[in-house]
Amino acid sequence: MEKKSRLGRGLDALLSGTDDGGVATAGNQSQVSVDAIEQNPYQPRKTFDNDELASLSASIRSHGILQPLVVRQVGERYQLVAGERRLRAAREAGLNSVPVNIVDFNDQQVLEAALVENIQRSDLNPIEKAHGFKEYLTRYHMTHEQLAARLGLGRATITNLVALLELPAELQDSVRVGQLSTGHAKILKGINDPTRQITLSKEIIARGLSVHATEAFIKQFADRRDAGPSEPQASASGNDNGRTTPEKTTHVQGIENELRQKLSLRVEIRVKSKDKGQILLSFESNDDFERLVEVLRR
Repeated sequence: MEKKSRLGRGLDALLSGTDDGGVATAGNQSQVSVDAIEQNPYQPRKTFDNDELASLSASIRSHGILQPLVVRQVGERYQLVAGERRLRAAREAGLNSVPVNIVDFNDQQVLEAALVENIQRSDLNPIEKAHGFKEYLTRYHMTHEQLAARLGLGRATITNLVALLELPAELQDSVRVGQLSTGHAKILKGINDPTRQITLSKEIIARGLSVHATEAFIKQFADRRDAGPSEPQASASGNDNGRTTPEKTTHVQGIENELRQKLSLRVEIRVKSKDKGQILLSFESNDDFERLVEVLRR
């Protein structure tokens, strides 16, 4: 347990005593004018919900601020470390001063505290987290594993989120507003063509595909690309009359694609003769099977 940073145990741990690096926190609680507090330049959160701020502001007007903000002193003024929403809501509520805990933090600790507070309270969307992690890694020359240890997270969490920043800006926006989850984004990242990533993401959003259904959808796409253009089928060696199997027409291929998109499953239409053939529906999990049966029963 001791291997994990005190940051991983929460913001309260960061604000008490000294850490292994010997950095002390003042822990002085006092009232400070809101006009004397500057915004946190390392704040990873970029968007704030106006309705949530209005609700918090109403609560502050009625009950005051129950949890002090965290600030550090910079000259004769103060710089916010944690509590951005409370500060904004306090200003909206018309408060002249707010309760604060004054800490002695360096720039690196300020960024860490901002990340910890937002991550633990689920205030950041995945793209904001990714930018926050990326800024920290670049600024302090740390590995993903080192940052994960300081924040009490898994290394894969850091790596997967930072990797989102390699996606096209349009896809990042879709993740930011919640149209695509990090699971969707991880699957799309496996496609090397940015234009194709965007095209497929629009299809996923339009159809409301789950992450599991998206995996099947992308697999079909990859299978179609690997197969290349359809070729006329050779005659079957066991065919007594020696007739060749009819070529799959563009119309049949179009129906195949339509069914694949509608069912999110692998679909193959096999034409045996002019009026005969098979439709093969492939499922790879019980969920796929149940969903297919439900569709067929309608």
